Amino acid sequence: MSADLLPHPATVAVPPNGATTLNALTIDVEDYFHVSGFEGCVDRSRWDDFPSRVADNTHRIMDVLAAAGVQGTFFVLGWVAERRPDLVKDIRAAGHEIGSHGYWHRLIYRQTPDEFRADLRHGRDVLQDILGETVTAYRAPSFSITRQSLWALDVLIEEGFLVDSSIYPTRHDRYGIPGAPLEPHRIERPAGTLWEFSPPVYRCAGYPLAVGGGGWFRLYPYAVTRGCLRAVNRAGRPFAVYLHPWELDPEQPRLAPGRMAAFRHYVNLRRTEARLTQLLRDFRFGTLSESLATWRHEGVLAAAA
Repeated sequence: MSADLLPHPATVAVPPNGATTLNALTIDVEDYFHVSGFEGCVDRSRWDDFPSRVADNTHRIMDVLAAAGVQGTFFVLGWVAERRPDLVKDIRAAGHEIGSHGYWHRLIYRQTPDEFRADLRHGRDVLQDILGETVTAYRAPSFSITRQSLWALDVLIEEGFLVDSSIYPTRHDRYGIPGAPLEPHRIERPAGTLWEFSPPVYRCAGYPLAVGGGGWFRLYPYAVTRGCLRAVNRAGRPFAVYLHPWELDPEQPRLAPGRMAAFRHYVNLRRTEARLTQLLRDFRFGTLSESLATWRHEGVLAAAA
């Protein structure tokens, strides 16, 4: 992959606290009934029967980011984009980067390579037809590129994707590759090369503690999240935090996916917006591509010093 295919390092305002590392702010644009934890009680054939809240919730996040002067990367589910092309255009018009989240929000390791390729193309093509521009960043539903689905990286490369943010270097019952590199890195595969920018992990007594996204962001006290993320930056790594529009929506319809899935989905929804606002004050953020380009540029300068 040519370095010319990535943007130049971004010029982003430094927040008042003096934080200088440019991190990535990412949003997975999906509705509350799309989440993997609800697959047992929500069939995809019924998705259109549920009241959609994704557009209003995404605009709510965009308003928070606009107030902070932050632009991020929005990984848009193709199913959403097909029904709300206006939302995709609004996200792009606000200066945010658009990435693909696939089309059907299916876990990759439950698909065949051919099924994944078809879903990947469908989700990407919907976005590109709306935007009239190439989409080259991807995030798997529920970070489902694991050791058993590493073949998906070859499919991504063959389909022209340049940056992935799907490998979570932690342990979880649905995702994770413990021991994967914590910093952004280039992956060499039989099909070629791809940059991987994983969600943030803080090593606590040797354990890869997931921080700074989704349920983890809502579960931990904010002071814990901030401390862990600051440690990541002090170690010389940028991080890619992630949220979903439904996480700012405590009034969403309640479903019954089972006790654990319900806890993961609904815990502390009322605290998300205030925590996001504080996060944007405490750290410096840009898009995934901007953060990656800046980190690579700084690495080149350090190597030449």
